[in-house]
Amino acid sequence: MITVHHLAQSRSLRILWLLEELGLPYKVIRYERDPKTRLAPPELRAIHPLGKSPVIETDGIRLAESGAIVDYLCTRHAPQMMPPQDSPAWAEHLELMHFAEGSVMTPILLNLYVGLLGEAGAPLHPRIQSELTSHFRFMENSLRPSGHFVLDGLSAADILLSFPAGVVARLGREAEFPRLAEFSADMAARPAFQRALAAGGGD
Repeated sequence: MITVHHLAQSRSLRILWLLEELGLPYKVIRYERDPKTRLAPPELRAIHPLGKSPVIETDGIRLAESGAIVDYLCTRHAPQMMPPQDSPAWAEHLELMHFAEGSVMTPILLNLYVGLLGEAGAPLHPRIQSELTSHFRFMENSLRPSGHFVLDGLSAADILLSFPAGVVARLGREAEFPRLAEFSADMAARPAFQRALAAGGGD
């Protein structure tokens, strides 16, 4: 049994989705955000020193970081969701796995936090929007004709990139990046994704 420490309205939904796709047994411990600060509750620090989610407990270990969790679970239970290491696609897989939790999340988070500053953040908005455009365009151009990243079926990269792809719609930029918008809608329509939503409490 895998335990998932799941924070409401967070990227940890992807871990529940992956577990549903793999048909692995798991239980969810849900944490609510502070209604004023929107931050994770202090109880998560008892689980991991950073006090963030997701964290999983399995095989006698406790593991944080979405990318590491997806890599661990796919390596052990779903190697078909990653290209063979001796294939040309392996390098692209590695790049996109790190991009999903690295490069692309920087402008997404800056857009969120600077937006809270009101007029004080106005000078930063053009640069942030430029970076968002650049990163979304990279993702749009990285999609295969099949509508997936890296492989022509569901891959580990698809799982991780589903979150930044979903931001396109939340920002109302579907017309600029139609393939990303379609990818996001297709992933959200998968039965396993819908089951993960329900298991996580609906968000």
